[in-house]
Amino acid sequence: MRSTLRTPTFRRAAVALAVGSLALALTSCGGDDNSDKPSGKDSSRSPASSLRLPKLDGKTLEIAAVWTGDEQKNFKQVLAEFEKRTGAKVTFVPAQDPIINFIGSKVAGGSPPDVAMLPQPGAIKQAVAKKWAKPLDKDVQAELAKNYSQGWQDLGKVDGKNYGAYYKAANKSLIWYNSAVFQNAAAKEPKTWKEFLTTCQAIYDSGVTPVSVGGADGWPLTDWFENIYLSQAGPEKYDQLAAHKIKWTDPSVKQALTTLAQLWGKSDYLAGGNKGAVGTEFTKSVEQTFTGGDQPKGAMVYEGDFVQVNIQQTKAKVGTDAKVFPFPAVGDQAPVVSGGDAAVIFKDSPAAQALVKFLASPDAATIQAKLGGYLSPNKNVDLSAYPNDVQRTIAKALVDSGDSFRFDMSDQTPQAFGGTPGKGEWKALQDFLTNPKDIEGTQKTLEADAVKAYKD
Repeated sequence: MRSTLRTPTFRRAAVALAVGSLALALTSCGGDDNSDKPSGKDSSRSPASSLRLPKLDGKTLEIAAVWTGDEQKNFKQVLAEFEKRTGAKVTFVPAQDPIINFIGSKVAGGSPPDVAMLPQPGAIKQAVAKKWAKPLDKDVQAELAKNYSQGWQDLGKVDGKNYGAYYKAANKSLIWYNSAVFQNAAAKEPKTWKEFLTTCQAIYDSGVTPVSVGGADGWPLTDWFENIYLSQAGPEKYDQLAAHKIKWTDPSVKQALTTLAQLWGKSDYLAGGNKGAVGTEFTKSVEQTFTGGDQPKGAMVYEGDFVQVNIQQTKAKVGTDAKVFPFPAVGDQAPVVSGGDAAVIFKDSPAAQALVKFLASPDAATIQAKLGGYLSPNKNVDLSAYPNDVQRTIAKALVDSGDSFRFDMSDQTPQAFGGTPGKGEWKALQDFLTNPKDIEGTQKTLEADAVKAYKD
């Protein structure tokens, strides 16, 4: 569940308001059932009847994505609705990371999927550069213009043309915590990085390891870095580093890694220590935070809104046992980092264009929103579709922020650098987690890998 980053203009005031309201609402949310669901719907925001799709009887389509488990299962319900409305047959094709390599092998074999869900803007650019991706037609563009802010539309563009329709989003500036541990430790939700470290110490003193880190997958480590870097260095530097207009040996990167080492350098603060953290899969890092009652392996875990799916695998209830606060501010403002998956066409046809149009509509997003563990950037999805207050509040904050966010930095870079297991940024930060003292060496490695990836 990687994310995709774009670089729209930052509206800092709006971000601050969104994050502030998010903090207040998230901590007061109820459980994971539907009992807190508002009654009624705002019919002005439910344009389902206006969506026109062609009859596609006898047409077959393939759509590829890396999604597994409940995420794949829920998405298939969305595809089933498209089949019902059009008569087309849609097959879900499980893909592997990095998906751009998976697509490349399919293209080379003469059998690319009709549509693929790409989790990186960098991957969209690569697909366009290789002439694999096909532009979205005017009908799909009109659907995008109706339902998405300009920032989300621009994320799917390459050289001014629309290639990607963002179906799924993520708020990746959240830290989830075991509320029983916080209560026992008399710990408070921190608003700043300094307060966060103080909270870690209070939890440690209570006899529980403060933080669970999913280092085995690599990408959660890039998210840690990005939130710190955005808050500390600011949006302009963030955009420059994302585009490799400044080097990874820049002093701003050193400052961010030094800050990150304040946490990663304290082995007792990490579940399993540094070695254990590097060997912990992302899903396990979440689950071990909410199993074991008030004696979990780790009291807090960083990640996006989508971890609610993983929390549901435990007995913890979101909003009561599992609570959340915005990533603490390292600089003047708390960071707002987002991610997402875009539908991109690889075999152009009226059926493929119709499928992407459907995915760009509130109709499709509403189906998956009701199933939980999902967040849509579509501004016309009624908030009542989300099954609990936590998800409704996170969704509202994302939509209300408009273009005032930054997309996941690693997803803006070439996939070889920011999105490949065992290579580039993932590997460099795994090595840094193992040895947080080697700041200079990590910077040099990151820069060397970036130079090579941006040349290829």
